[in-house]
Amino acid sequence: MTKSVTLAIDAMGGDAGVEATIPGCALVLKSDPTLKFKLYGDEGQIRTVLSKYPALKAASEIFHTDSYVKSDERPGVALRTGRNSSMRLAINAVSDGEADCVISSGNTGALMAMAKMVLKCLPEIRRPAIASVLPSQTGRTVMLDLGANLMCDSEMLVQFALMGAVFAKISEGHERPRIGLLNVGSEDMKGHEELRATHAILSRVKMPGTYKGFVEGNDIPLGTVDVVVTDGFTGNIALKTAEGVGKLSQHYLRTTFKSSPLAMLGGLLALPALKKLKAKVDPRLYNGGMFLGLDGVCVKSHGSADAIGFANAVKVAANLIRNDFNKRVADELHKLTSQESFFASELEQN
Repeated sequence: MTKSVTLAIDAMGGDAGVEATIPGCALVLKSDPTLKFKLYGDEGQIRTVLSKYPALKAASEIFHTDSYVKSDERPGVALRTGRNSSMRLAINAVSDGEADCVISSGNTGALMAMAKMVLKCLPEIRRPAIASVLPSQTGRTVMLDLGANLMCDSEMLVQFALMGAVFAKISEGHERPRIGLLNVGSEDMKGHEELRATHAILSRVKMPGTYKGFVEGNDIPLGTVDVVVTDGFTGNIALKTAEGVGKLSQHYLRTTFKSSPLAMLGGLLALPALKKLKAKVDPRLYNGGMFLGLDGVCVKSHGSADAIGFANAVKVAANLIRNDFNKRVADELHKLTSQESFFASELEQN
């Protein structure tokens, strides 16, 4: 029997607010009718859209607040002034045990700051990391950190590798996910000191996956590994670069097929294949960044996500809850830190 999951939704988050979050919840409810929703935000706006979805209305509770976190609001300001915001109240619901997880399309920095302060980190986890999936030639590649921690030491990167492997097992179904450490080359001597120290630990310890060594930027779309581990500075640049290349490719395709009557005819003939291509790289299908390492499930939807994109983020959250993600991370971390080879690697650094 499918476990019922209660989701706390920041209904006001994102560029479209309730026009994306409410239809998104309705979409996912069609495929998963056991879900329950707690909707936080302006009651009038929520009810206006919710009235179009009777099934979602029956599965939801509304919690009114006039306050919401603005997209350009600084995290520190949001922490001080957003205690009654839709984002904060949704996070509080998870902390208070009233909901299993929280999903928001709102300000990333504010969401991370609030979630970390309210939910705290799992025991022994130093810092949370943002993880998501990217399309690759072999399927989908999990990548973290995507911006939460600009500088990371070896202990943090090892923890990211562990959390990323568990995430890949649950979200992508990999029994033993292949783990790679992003570097400027694949040779052992490449990279800065923290990367080499991380490599030494991961090469020696037993992980919930298979460590394959250093990987380079081109390995991400190639799908050389299932999990790519890096610091938030590098990860965010890699993610934004990939998004930019995707938009550039779309631009070139559009302009090429409009360049002449013959090209337009070729475009019409290629339309079925182009639709298949679009379905494979549709960013809405990869929406839903997980804040790994928090003592509670928090999923960040892209601010520009439409209903389909937001529904995917909801699916990610529900799947993690049903597969006891945080418990599995805690169990794997205990196995890691109890290994003699882990302590040997730590001693070598000191």
